[in-house]
Amino acid sequence: MYLPPRTYCYAPKDQPPGEALIDHIGDLCLEFPRYGYRRVTKQFHREGWIVNHKKVPRIMGARNWSCRPRKKQWVTTTCSNHSLPIYLNLTKGPRIGTISQLWVADIICTQIVPRFVYLAVILDAFSRKVIGYALSKNIDTKLNLGALKMAIWRRQAVPGCIHNSDRGVQYASREYVKELQLYNFQISMNGRQPL
Repeated sequence: MYLPPRTYCYAPKDQPPGEALIDHIGDLCLEFPRYGYRRVTKQFHREGWIVNHKKVPRIMGARNWSCRPRKKQWVTTTCSNHSLPIYLNLTKGPRIGTISQLWVADIICTQIVPRFVYLAVILDAFSRKVIGYALSKNIDTKLNLGALKMAIWRRQAVPGCIHNSDRGVQYASREYVKELQLYNFQISMNGRQPL
């Protein structure tokens, strides 16, 4: 005797009851707030629960348990509102053909658990290598001077080498400019040109 497939009754698989499933999804969302529905479903499968991948997002969406994206923290590292001298941008004209012809300096903020720190970096524009760096909890001229002194020590500065940076107060400070002039750098700054 032939029975059509739609008449078969399959024994239900080992599925968790409704309330237990909802409670467990809630527990996972509390324990792992960055988990989306895919990761929650994978966690269920790892634990041996058989759950449909469509049911988890439906439950999470109905209860507003969606993944919360991490907010990016923006830290300003440039304070160009100062009364110190601003220099012309000298990087527009010359073509870079050798090492130690143009050094580029900048500060970035990065997170090292559990806090943010500032990293001052000097790159050689031709070789694109970091030639000087310094790390500090404080953003000040001492940080930038540390990176500059390391770069000068590692690569002997060629007189006339262009040092380009933003117009931040750390790069325009008297101590930093004095150090650049001591080694005969041409000082260059990005941004709006002085009148």
